[in-house]
Amino acid sequence: MARKFLYIIATIIIIVIAGAFALRIWSDEIAQIALVPTSEFEAQAPLEQNAYDDPAMWFSRPGMGTSDPARWQPPYQREATSLPTPADPVPDFATFFVHPTSYLDRSSWNAPLDDTESQRVAKIYIRGMASAFNKADEIWAPRYRQATIGAFLTDSEDAQKALDAAYADVKHAYDLFVATVDNDTPIVLAGHSQGSVHLLRLLREEVANSENADRVAGIYIVGWPISVEHDLPALGFPACATADQAGCIMSWSSYAEPADPSSVLKQYSASTGFDGKLRGESAILCTNPLTGGQNDTAEAARNLGTLVPEDGFQTGTLVPRQVPARCDSRGLLLIGDPPEMGEYVLPGNNYHVYDIPLFWSNIQEGVVRRVNGWTAAK
Repeated sequence: MARKFLYIIATIIIIVIAGAFALRIWSDEIAQIALVPTSEFEAQAPLEQNAYDDPAMWFSRPGMGTSDPARWQPPYQREATSLPTPADPVPDFATFFVHPTSYLDRSSWNAPLDDTESQRVAKIYIRGMASAFNKADEIWAPRYRQATIGAFLTDSEDAQKALDAAYADVKHAYDLFVATVDNDTPIVLAGHSQGSVHLLRLLREEVANSENADRVAGIYIVGWPISVEHDLPALGFPACATADQAGCIMSWSSYAEPADPSSVLKQYSASTGFDGKLRGESAILCTNPLTGGQNDTAEAARNLGTLVPEDGFQTGTLVPRQVPARCDSRGLLLIGDPPEMGEYVLPGNNYHVYDIPLFWSNIQEGVVRRVNGWTAAK
């Protein structure tokens, strides 16, 4: 019963997008009681300067071999009559991936690195999401002292401190990543949900206008809204307009139809953008993973493979032509009728937890096109 309850609670991870969101069947007050820590934030000791030199501090990194969850290649369904044509050639590139929230405990504002359950769930995320970037020569996915889910359900100072602490670990890992990867190798930055939150800050504070900016072939900030008016200009990189464009941002949030994002949009409208102004009714950045461009529409025939999970998300199968995708006027990515992806679809037909699996094969091939575009430009 305890584990079943844990999985039920886990579904609210995926609706934390721009503030305090809870499942519609719960009140905000109940969600806060259940998930927000009651203790004061306790500052964590900074990691040692060489902490990420230790392979144990990474879920994925070069040298892990078959134990690396990001190196998983799911099979195509047997019934598939045609398989996607691989992008050719596949250039050298390195991916830095930051996983979403997997810590649901209210006993601490940040996850201990030795918390067994959150680490187990994080590995599942890496296997299902970071694996879409597995054509990279190097995939780096750090363990970090992530903020607990309750930190997204309150605007308290303690919650911000928890996010700051988590970001400090991510930045620490990124510093080693860019220092280790060869300077001539293009890099891809990717994350989902809480991972996207930290990447947005990393872009603003460390990557934009730095000597490493020219190394960036692609950026995938998925499952977190970016205001085209109030956020995008501060990131230092444009939205992707074409499939071959390098050094640009891909971002989307997936909903089946009929979509009801009212609770999400309410919180988004009341939140403050990176320019210090309310985001209000400003359009959310929507790039289409089936076309590689902004505000596009694509039929299901262009979907090279949706990763349909099986066996408690431990495995899955790639199914071509499973869902279409179109960006609507609000900046949501609509995927047509609700596909059968498992039990973790949120109210309002919110497919947040499946943002990457829905378009797994297109992401895998698309990132290669962007790196080839980067190489051609150089």
